[in-house]
Amino acid sequence: MVQSYGGTANELRQRSVDASAKPLTTTNEGRKVDQLLDEHQTYEFGGPAGVTAMMIGFPILMYYLWICLWFYDGKLVYPTSVQDIVPFLENMWAHVRDDASPNAYAWKVYTGLVVYQLFLAWVMPGYQQEGLPVPSLGYKTLTYNCNALYSLYATMLTAAALHYYHIFRLTEIIDHYGHIMSVAMIYGFVVSFGMYFITVATGNEMRMSGSFIYDVFMGACLNPRIGPVDLKMWAEVRIPWVIVFFLAVSGGCHQYEQYGYVTPNMAFMILATWLYLNACAKGEECIPQTWDMYHEKWGFMVIFWNFAGVPFTYVYSVVYMASHDPSNYQFSTPTYVVLFTTLLTAYYIWDTSMSQKSRFKMQTQGITTFRNTFPQLPGGTLKKPEFIQTAHGNRLLISGWWRYSRKPNYVADWTMSFCWGAVIGGATIIPYFYSVFFITVLIHRCGRDFERCSIKYGKDWEQYCSIVKYKFIPGIY
Repeated sequence: MVQSYGGTANELRQRSVDASAKPLTTTNEGRKVDQLLDEHQTYEFGGPAGVTAMMIGFPILMYYLWICLWFYDGKLVYPTSVQDIVPFLENMWAHVRDDASPNAYAWKVYTGLVVYQLFLAWVMPGYQQEGLPVPSLGYKTLTYNCNALYSLYATMLTAAALHYYHIFRLTEIIDHYGHIMSVAMIYGFVVSFGMYFITVATGNEMRMSGSFIYDVFMGACLNPRIGPVDLKMWAEVRIPWVIVFFLAVSGGCHQYEQYGYVTPNMAFMILATWLYLNACAKGEECIPQTWDMYHEKWGFMVIFWNFAGVPFTYVYSVVYMASHDPSNYQFSTPTYVVLFTTLLTAYYIWDTSMSQKSRFKMQTQGITTFRNTFPQLPGGTLKKPEFIQTAHGNRLLISGWWRYSRKPNYVADWTMSFCWGAVIGGATIIPYFYSVFFITVLIHRCGRDFERCSIKYGKDWEQYCSIVKYKFIPGIY
């Protein structure tokens, strides 16, 4: 089926994917644009000064929010006078020194997780998925061993056994939150700087700005690998979301041991974090189709956030619930119904929209058989997706959720993040950090992505925007 939008045959056309068609190839015009986009064009995040501030500020903010949550009943504390500044800072440092030191036990726990996840990624059988053509590699594709799902099941069974036999009680995670967080931050810095120096030493750096600190932040390498393990994809799933899930489980175990039951609020977080982790694992073959994998470099921005930022800032609600009486965050039954319904609805849209986009990209590569992992939700694969064929050679999807919003996955993802804070109501604002930070990131990413798409596709992008009018919420914005 071919439907013309008008004009000559060389102009834009809307089509449905023909499964028997040959895989897409990038046109010469597209290659020129890709070469331009694969060079350093401009500074983001305020340039060297901005990224330096973030590299210093992120750890400080993480310590501050944790201290307020754990020791000050979730209130944002601050010096009340000039004379109080020094005592305030000394008090903050005392909390870090005494309750968040990177002690030997924390090193053992965190390093044990990292090594075990790397081991599983290396040895577990997996689904072999071909990634998108990478311009910097001469449009070659890389193969990814997608074994996160088997690794997740193995991790859950291992954790259950360790907890049951009292080898490692899962409550230890939340009890040593501060210490483990410090170790995670150190990992984030060491891996970031280490990868930069290794990449430069081996001559594999790309898209460099010439500013040392900025290039450490943005990254020097694109596809770092150890044996069969793609480190960027491994760190995106196996570290942050595994920790997030087990922090929630740890909070649940803590509540059960203390009160003899698990609150609906904590059960909500266990469900929410498992849904997210399982989605990343069962749909791992979709990750190689993303911009993060074939274009985004592996630097501090990604590394630190995966090793420390995501796991230790996204579940502040769990930290609060583990350190406060349930009477502080009890809701009515209808409120719980609304909360769980909102989560599950947002999850459905997020899961299926991500699946639609990724599998559409696979279809354009000639891949028509998809992985069958649990749960496969209805609507995750578009049978005859419509698209705009661009002069670049790529296709822009305008079917399914993507007909109504340019970023439907972002809207659903942010809704879930808001629920992760709303689960404790108005007891403290700190758990809402995730949703506030996340919307800032999403707005920045959208602005950057839309600008690059405008450069990459030109008039084709204008045509796409005239069809998919809304950036986020259909009918609103």
